[in-house]
Amino acid sequence: MSDYLPEVIPAGDMLSGKLDLRSFHPPVGLAVVGDPVSHSKSPFFHNAALRSCGLEMQYARVHARPELFAETVAALARQGCRGLNVTIPHKAAALDFVDEADDFARRSGSVNTILFEDGRTIGRNTDGPGFAAAVLEEFGAAIAELRIMVLGAGGGAGRAIAVHCAMQGCQQLVLVNRTMEKSKAIADDLDSFFSQRHGTGVKSVPWDTAALAAECANVDLVVNASSIGMRPGDPPALSVDAMRRGLMVYDTVYAGGDTPLVVAARGAGAKAANGLAMLLHQGALSFECWFHRIAPLDVMRRALLSNT
Repeated sequence: MSDYLPEVIPAGDMLSGKLDLRSFHPPVGLAVVGDPVSHSKSPFFHNAALRSCGLEMQYARVHARPELFAETVAALARQGCRGLNVTIPHKAAALDFVDEADDFARRSGSVNTILFEDGRTIGRNTDGPGFAAAVLEEFGAAIAELRIMVLGAGGGAGRAIAVHCAMQGCQQLVLVNRTMEKSKAIADDLDSFFSQRHGTGVKSVPWDTAALAAECANVDLVVNASSIGMRPGDPPALSVDAMRRGLMVYDTVYAGGDTPLVVAARGAGAKAANGLAMLLHQGALSFECWFHRIAPLDVMRRALLSNT
């Protein structure tokens, strides 16, 4: 037994037999799998939740390259894991891996939460509901009330957010992606959620300054679901000139606190928040999926904020 858990577990060490997750005290029962994964703050609040609930396991970061993803997930199940979070770039691969996925995960094209139960691998996506809970917490607004523009809507969390907004009956949905064909395909897929509602709709627009400025004048909430803002020196994901007083801006990026987009939005008089609340709420929903019990949200929030 070892009391020392590495900050990041290389998948190769586990697959080669060099490392067994059951050898730690307490054993690893949950993990986040990604490439990269060292930046993830999920262990802070999930380990706090496990301790609070008296669950004798711990949550780890596992680094797996794409070609090792399926093998890594299978090994984690064999070594006694209860569940996993899946992050970039594995969410689409996770949907193909699981035995069962709900309608939201299938429409989103991705899975960010895996549960191993009764010999089956069950996939869920908590990104969309976690986003909605974050918007309600940060801005006091329900998704169904809003006209929403999603930057980076072509896949991953951006697609999950777009799908959830449509399924929740948002007033209008504008999808933006560098590859417009991707956002156009998603808009076409989601059109049925709007076709029976007068005066609302979903559309795809190009990612250029003039188009975004025109759309911002007619939406209530702009969401950055792209990776812009994760790297030092990144510009704001949206031009300052496109933002206005009263606009709500939510950046799903949370690395380094307030992102360039959040700073620029507040400078323009908009309401803005980074992605910490979404991280928290999607994590709490994952916890509830794994253990079929209410997550200790306040405990998780305190742990996350104390490690930010």
